[in-house]
Amino acid sequence: MRALVISGGGSKGAFAGGIAQYLLEEEKQSYDLFLGTSTGSLLISHLALNKIEEIKHVFTHVSQSSIFNNNPFLIVNRNGVDRIKINHFNVLKNFIRGRKTFGESFNLRKLIEQQVSFEYFKALQKSNKMVVVCVSNLTANSVEYKKLKDCNYSDFLDWIWISCNYVPFMTLATKNKCEYADGGLGCIIPIEKAITLGATHVDAILLDTEFQQTHREHSRNPFDALSTVFGFISDRIEVQNMHIGKLVAEDYNATLRMFYTPRILTNNSLVFNQTQMKAWWQAGWDYAKNKKITSI
Repeated sequence: MRALVISGGGSKGAFAGGIAQYLLEEEKQSYDLFLGTSTGSLLISHLALNKIEEIKHVFTHVSQSSIFNNNPFLIVNRNGVDRIKINHFNVLKNFIRGRKTFGESFNLRKLIEQQVSFEYFKALQKSNKMVVVCVSNLTANSVEYKKLKDCNYSDFLDWIWISCNYVPFMTLATKNKCEYADGGLGCIIPIEKAITLGATHVDAILLDTEFQQTHREHSRNPFDALSTVFGFISDRIEVQNMHIGKLVAEDYNATLRMFYTPRILTNNSLVFNQTQMKAWWQAGWDYAKNKKITSI
């Protein structure tokens, strides 16, 4: 069984899309399992159906308003660097409404429903492809993996949306009497899960550099500080996921091919810039074409 695994990474998912397009269209790879976390979960349904141009159009035309119905921050570009500032009015509005987070992402849920049609869902159910989404169950303190073929249409769309909800900036969803959030809070790149599901070869796209290069600027406001803290936590989870994934691959005699970003794309993956994301998609395609990746 061959698996394509895509990590979380917000707007950087455009880079993963470019890599995936090259693997599917140029290398003619055929995958049995598609497993995604957060932004990776947004890609995998279309990739499994080979609807690459459709998902490329989505990722290269998305904006802040496509994601947030209540955006908790403002974006300020200073010296070519995007920084976030608190949108005090929107945050206060959310608190007055009794919401649990600074912002809300119901527009993303609508976008997912527009792009993953019921016909696409039924086609995947009938296919031999396994599509799996990673989510974090905060109530049960566990990571869960939701298989498309175990879900009805509405539930599967919910799980994709939930996998992308970067709390506390996006919606904290309640489902099945549990609170759920971004899959990346528990597992950035689920290589281990792909192998335990039966994958003998894994192509894994990790939306970060292979070696630590991050040098974050000092925080200027509470949102900056939260972003920095969550970025640090995500980096530690990512390192752990990679270490465990490589060990499990060795134990199961599975081959693992890794794709990283060749440079730091952004320090704030909640900024959705169409021009930037178009460039990242092409950069991902070029990187996959030019980079010689060895299997582990």
